[in-house]
Amino acid sequence: MGATASVRQPDTAEAGDIRGGSRSTAARLPSLTGLRFIAAALVFAFHSSLTNFPLSPFADEDVAHGYEWLFSKAGWIGVSFFFILSGFVLTWSSRGGDTLTSFWRRRLLKIYPNHVVVWTLAMLLFAAQFTPPSAWLPNLFLIHSWFPQHDTFISVNLPSWSLCSELLFYLLFPFFLRLVRKIPVRQLWLWAGGMVAGMAGIQLVVQFLLPGSPQTPEQYPLSVVQWWFAYNFPPVRLFEFLLGMITARAVLAGRWIRLPLGAAGALVALSYAAAMAAPWLYGLYVVTAIPLALLIASVAQVDIAGRPTVLRGRTAVWLGEISFGFYVIHYVVMYVVRTMIMDEGRVGTPAGIGILAAIFLVSMMGGWLLFIGVERPVMRRWGRSRKPAAGPRVSVPDESAERARRQPVAG
Repeated sequence: MGATASVRQPDTAEAGDIRGGSRSTAARLPSLTGLRFIAAALVFAFHSSLTNFPLSPFADEDVAHGYEWLFSKAGWIGVSFFFILSGFVLTWSSRGGDTLTSFWRRRLLKIYPNHVVVWTLAMLLFAAQFTPPSAWLPNLFLIHSWFPQHDTFISVNLPSWSLCSELLFYLLFPFFLRLVRKIPVRQLWLWAGGMVAGMAGIQLVVQFLLPGSPQTPEQYPLSVVQWWFAYNFPPVRLFEFLLGMITARAVLAGRWIRLPLGAAGALVALSYAAAMAAPWLYGLYVVTAIPLALLIASVAQVDIAGRPTVLRGRTAVWLGEISFGFYVIHYVVMYVVRTMIMDEGRVGTPAGIGILAAIFLVSMMGGWLLFIGVERPVMRRWGRSRKPAAGPRVSVPDESAERARRQPVAG
């Protein structure tokens, strides 16, 4: 299921010193961490609504199709949110004295251990029965989204497809950072628009240049190759990542618009409705990209200004911290319950709601266990360099003079 929107999210957002010195603790962005779990919950709702897979538990067809219609774009908007957020937070928290190897090591350690644990769990429980080595081996090494074969790019634990894109982002980020820092401040909005134009260009290529058959097993209005290139192929998602980087650069430079948080949220809701009405291809991420960037920037500005939000509370931040684990394990939990325990049976509406609530809670527990038992110990043990920094560095040019010429961001 290429629609799966699980993706590795950044750590708790924290600003680095933009002059290349030590990390600053004065510009932490906890509300962005809290926002991550809301996106994760939307992805969960999307997967649990699918009626062409044995995931929706509802026997009443009206309820099942209504639920599916309501969350039909939740997966798309969820994955796009996380790709944009990755670019934003990595740019915001970039360390001027960081080496390339240290940066890449930390990012790999954030993704790979959790992926291997859940990959192993999925293989033991169900995937090994019907997944050939030509599919599970690329999945293990997170390169499966580079292959246009449907049974490969959606293999084993389906949400892992997006981690292939994240790895590409991390590989290229140090080099993109140099380029993004060179964009004149007055041209940042133009470049942001250029990223959306690039997204639209990808969909034009898909629509007019790629073969239209055979159709995807998901019954999307695309061929397998079109679906893979439009959504799963890692390089095409770079536009969203770069949009997040440009957004962070604009906020750091004091050039982002002062959009109230409520207005930003309303724009995202309107863009979701627009995506449902837009031609199918363009509803994947083109329509929602700019509103999502506006929301991320607005939430960041609220934290910069020190204003309280529900998203920065202890519970919300905790949920954000476990959201990666929740992402990578929720499909395994859902698949086991719906196919192995319930034998794909469907139930009445109250029972269906209860089943979804139980799957959600078990997925949260799994995410928490991955966080405390895998992610956090791995990062504490190997995520910090114990030796003086050496080798090539992730360079962050000085923007202090640029900011001094402008009013501080007022949120």
